[in-house]
Amino acid sequence: MINEKVSTRTGFWALFIVGGITLVSAAPATFISWEPEKSDPDQCHPTIIAHRGASGYVPEHTLGSYALAIIMGADYVEPDLVMTKDGHLVARHDNELGLTTNVADHPEFADRHRNQTVDGNQISGWFTEDFTLAEIKTLRAIERIPNIRPGNARMNAVFTIPTFQEIIDLVKSLQVSQKRTIGLYPEIKHSSHFKKLGLAMEQRLVDTFHSNGYRGIKAPVYIQSFEVENLKELKEITGLRLLQLYESDKSLQPADQVIHGTNLTYGDMATPEGLQEVAKYAYAVGPDKSFIIPRKEDNTLGEVTSFVNDAHAAGLKVHPYTFRAENTFLPKEFQSDDPELSARGNLVGELRAYIAAGIDGLFSDQPDIPVSIRENC
Repeated sequence: MINEKVSTRTGFWALFIVGGITLVSAAPATFISWEPEKSDPDQCHPTIIAHRGASGYVPEHTLGSYALAIIMGADYVEPDLVMTKDGHLVARHDNELGLTTNVADHPEFADRHRNQTVDGNQISGWFTEDFTLAEIKTLRAIERIPNIRPGNARMNAVFTIPTFQEIIDLVKSLQVSQKRTIGLYPEIKHSSHFKKLGLAMEQRLVDTFHSNGYRGIKAPVYIQSFEVENLKELKEITGLRLLQLYESDKSLQPADQVIHGTNLTYGDMATPEGLQEVAKYAYAVGPDKSFIIPRKEDNTLGEVTSFVNDAHAAGLKVHPYTFRAENTFLPKEFQSDDPELSARGNLVGELRAYIAAGIDGLFSDQPDIPVSIRENC
């Protein structure tokens, strides 16, 4: 059963966002542009990055999710980017479409289902690189974790799959009504995989940013990746800020490092020496939050590590991921007693522990919650 209060609130947001996106999407992109003199999205502490938009309330990576996040006060919206067969950047968490779209309901695409290896993992499904943008646009987004977010699942098939340019247009439109600068925080997904297919994203992404007026370190932009060499490549072709992501398992290697045959692990990159190397090409780091406060065996929070201090010593900002309000994601001491999978606990308690540890920003599925507890904005 869906909690009545959450269900009602989700329904309200659904109606608000569906109607609002229609109006915002109708605004001509040429009417607006980013103005550097507007308020800096990094001026507040901590900086709030809406993880896949307001994905705790609306299906992730949709214009509805990004719009709601902005209206809730997020400083940045985070689109994960993948490529279509004909070279367009679109927002999906992964290049596999089965978990987040209704592609399985399209008999005309049944023969596109296949198996392939992506970043060393065997995956079965439908993949963006097998679809043109026109074909992608016939699909609709669905909730990725409906058992945990049943309210979101009520909005299945409401939203189309947005291009990166459509997200930029949305952000620029809402900057006008919100009277503040809103940042863009894209993640390049599966960089080496797409390069191997002749669909490299890096230059396309930079060209898109530059053509929309986003240039230099002061632009409200971060570009993030779990890989390393593509960030070093980006350092050579743009002045936009870059962020190195870290997988939760410190023994893992970035996908490109496996290909290149190095021994570099995320754990190596988290040492004081490793962070100094990362600082040569990145402005910030985005670790799994366990790098900062690991969980104990009983799933309660442990002791704060030296990661934040070490990163700051290297001159890096620290933006950990991902803060979510549902019990299943929270440390034990912040969970509520409600047994429902969709039940929410005390996210504020967890957030305060990490803010006290000295983080500079954070990724959250419910951006309104961290926004509500900021004291210096």
